[in-house]
Amino acid sequence: MKQLKIAMVTTFFPPHNFGGDGVFVQRLSNSLARRGHDVHVIHDRDAFSLGSKALVANTSDGHDSTDPRVTVHCLDGGVTGKLDLIATHQLGMPVAKSDELKKLLNQNFDVIHFHNVSLLGGPGVLTYGKGVKLCTLHDHWFVCATHVLWRNDEEACTKRTCMSCTLAAHRPPQIWRYTGAIERAAKSVDAFLAPSEFARGSHLSNGFPAPIRVLPHFLADPIDAESAERVHERPFFLFVGRLEKIKGVQVLIEQFAKFKGADLVVVGNGNYEETLRSAAAGLDHIHFLGRMSSERLSEFYRQAVAVLVPSLCYETFGLVPLEAFSTATPVIVNNLGALPEVVRDGGGIVYGSELDLLEAMKKLLADDQLRRSIGLAGLANFKTNYSEAKHIERYLSLIEELQNRHLEVSCPVK
Repeated sequence: MKQLKIAMVTTFFPPHNFGGDGVFVQRLSNSLARRGHDVHVIHDRDAFSLGSKALVANTSDGHDSTDPRVTVHCLDGGVTGKLDLIATHQLGMPVAKSDELKKLLNQNFDVIHFHNVSLLGGPGVLTYGKGVKLCTLHDHWFVCATHVLWRNDEEACTKRTCMSCTLAAHRPPQIWRYTGAIERAAKSVDAFLAPSEFARGSHLSNGFPAPIRVLPHFLADPIDAESAERVHERPFFLFVGRLEKIKGVQVLIEQFAKFKGADLVVVGNGNYEETLRSAAAGLDHIHFLGRMSSERLSEFYRQAVAVLVPSLCYETFGLVPLEAFSTATPVIVNNLGALPEVVRDGGGIVYGSELDLLEAMKKLLADDQLRRSIGLAGLANFKTNYSEAKHIERYLSLIEELQNRHLEVSCPVK
């Protein structure tokens, strides 16, 4: 395929980034740039500034820095930037930055790939620009005002109570969600992409108005390097991620209050951290280590008995399991959302109850051969389904298919 000019449009992008979607955009941009494509990233610094006091940023999360061949366009509204974000949130379309976005996206891109655009124009920005248009559904924002289908800040959503749920999350209602704005904007997109079959199904079952293709996320190929240094004295299980209520670390603390055969090591931070530390007070075998470099974190992955993923919400994918797979370390995941799907082809144990979780931990702690066999199955799963090369092959093949479709429309065969 010839060199492509590609725009990545995203609310967040490292270092002005929260969560995993911006990190994924960075990885994808770097991978395409290394292959000779002309990649431009358009993101919004104001969105990061608005949330930076309430959330913990991934400003140095250990992932690769942006490749110097990637051109980054950082939008900044200055003193009125936050007001613009509020207007965009309420109207579902670009407001003060509309002209700048149009100017950037009218640069004859072959591909415009939208990611999380919740505060970078809402659904209205999907109509901007020309060329092949993709949109990745990183979370449930298109069908849920709180993004995560987490009802009333208490439980995974099983019944739609959107207005009361939005108020419980301390967010103003978005009237544009009831005006057909998403349906109209979706007509401008050639392909919506979901990282898992679960994410595809959950969007469609919640009324998403367009077809969705599945394209799993990826990690860069693992580096064969292992330190002889022990990173922790006792055997340990590992949690990696944001410390938020929906991530379920409180469940682990409850179990480790009874389970003393190994330690729990928690890597990450977030606005639920103080509550979690209080819950773990007096439990000397639970350790909060904050954030750490990717090099050091990789050793924790390698040396953990297993990586625990106890998410209580509907994850659309699971990058942490992939990171564990890449080091041949087993994962133990909650039977919810896309997590069982990610480990379906090997590398993990799925639990459905707290008793199941305890039993899985005991088995892996007691049987090193079982741990090794599950870990190697995860590594094979990673190489087969979630490698960088596999993702880029699928990605470019999809773009070529859609470009051909554009040609057929513009130049129909007589």
